[in-house]
Amino acid sequence: MEPVIVIGAGLAGSEAAWQLAQRGVPVTLREMKPSKMTPAHHTEWFGELVCSNSLRSDQLENAVGLLKEELRRLGSLILRCADEHRVAAGGALAVDRTAFAQAVTDAVRSHPLITVEEGEVTALPETGQVIVATGPLTADALPGTLPGAFRAAQPCTSTTRRPPWLTFEQLSTWTAPGLPSGYDKGTADYINCPLTQEEYLTFWRELCAAKEAPVHGFEDRNVFEGCMPVEVMARRGEQTLCYGPLKPRGLRDPKTGREPYAVVQLRRDNAGGSIYNLVGFQTHLTWPEQKRVFSLIPALRQAEFVRYGVMHRNTYLDSPRLLDRYYRVRTEPRIVFAGQITGVEGYVESTASGFVAALELARRLEGQAPIDFPPETALGALALYVSNETVEHFQPMNINFGIMAPPGLPGEGETE
Repeated sequence: MEPVIVIGAGLAGSEAAWQLAQRGVPVTLREMKPSKMTPAHHTEWFGELVCSNSLRSDQLENAVGLLKEELRRLGSLILRCADEHRVAAGGALAVDRTAFAQAVTDAVRSHPLITVEEGEVTALPETGQVIVATGPLTADALPGTLPGAFRAAQPCTSTTRRPPWLTFEQLSTWTAPGLPSGYDKGTADYINCPLTQEEYLTFWRELCAAKEAPVHGFEDRNVFEGCMPVEVMARRGEQTLCYGPLKPRGLRDPKTGREPYAVVQLRRDNAGGSIYNLVGFQTHLTWPEQKRVFSLIPALRQAEFVRYGVMHRNTYLDSPRLLDRYYRVRTEPRIVFAGQITGVEGYVESTASGFVAALELARRLEGQAPIDFPPETALGALALYVSNETVEHFQPMNINFGIMAPPGLPGEGETE
């Protein structure tokens, strides 16, 4: 059997390669790191995450929690590695990013049916089965080689942002560790930094007026709502942050016994607890402005920032016009796409697309019919949304219950 070529070793590509190999299909995995990096890459490891909580909620009452559980039960490599290297984060699945990425890399590289070839791919193979999992930062050379249907369709763009990191040792005594995670549930896995009304308003005013780094081709109105920069959110109104990332509900300041006016949460970003990230603080402020404005938060006055927040541009396909429910190119099904380039938003969703794409391809090569995940499942609903031709203005989508069908009813892309 000729090897399937998988391009890209992010979460979608690693999952796809692993699932194919587990079903006896040889794989050649092409990855341009470490010889070439994108703005989101910092290590040589496969499955690199931008922050520890990128995998989000692990609760079954949340759609992404349901998607995780489906993937777990189906033998997902990514979920297995995440569970093995999770760090405490209340109801969320957070991981030690380095240990997680190393585990994914070791598993993929050690599989006897997977051959890893390093170096940038600048053109799609003209023959054979291909899964393109090059991510939202696909290198400039590749898009021009895509089939005609892709060149005719204008690629879409969105933005992804990475929050700042700081060290635990330099947090001031204003920090109130050991409070619950919020909403009166979960465990004390966050550091909570309370603000009075006066402190909050000072921070809010400076945040609204802070200088942003130049980002060509983007305006506030073009940002993805699920990854809103904190300064853009602040400009929507004085109280917006208090109902967003600084929401104090379910928290009590041990010094006063009362609910603070606002709370900034810090989430542990490694297993050792030496690095934390600012929850919900995606930003494209300049680095000096990040230091100046975020240091107005009392707990962070002496904080040492080890990495500042950045933003980068994402490119994704107009998938409803191009892909079917198995993420195959309708006009050339030997080519399959997976990951955020398809318009699924989020790491778990990218993993899911890689899983579905590999499962269908493996079954096709074995002469078997595909498995159609129904719209009542998270896996099925996501694939049906991405391939739904009735969606006129396609936007990146996290899995959510709004695109899932209640039992007995059709979902996105399904008919009676």
